[in-house]
Amino acid sequence: MRSLLWAVLALAAASAQPVAGHHSISAVFEADKLVSVTGTLTKVDWINPHIVIFVDVKTGSAVANWKVAGAPPAWWRNVGVNRADFAESLAQQVTVEVNPAQDGSPYGYLRKIRFANGESLEATSTQ
Repeated sequence: MRSLLWAVLALAAASAQPVAGHHSISAVFEADKLVSVTGTLTKVDWINPHIVIFVDVKTGSAVANWKVAGAPPAWWRNVGVNRADFAESLAQQVTVEVNPAQDGSPYGYLRKIRFANGESLEATSTQ
């Protein structure tokens, strides 16, 4: 009986489907709204499931640290962009266009970034 129970548990575990962990950007961000902010690029996290950059934006005497998520690293590599393309602009001014967070926090999903040298990258993926 014990062997049968273990066999059933092993079969159930082997046949279990993984839970889908990915979500649409509209779960967190306002997909139909764009906001443009300009500030200093302070950090680049080139990690899965999405790259994340941080931009310090001055508003009056205060500084808001914007967290900006983007497409996955593999998507960027497929279009010829790598971490160094972002990292070379650390401590420089950038302008980002983002879908803002629904909760109003300084968090957005990257649509376009314009670097201090005038070059820009536009993300067309919402992955």
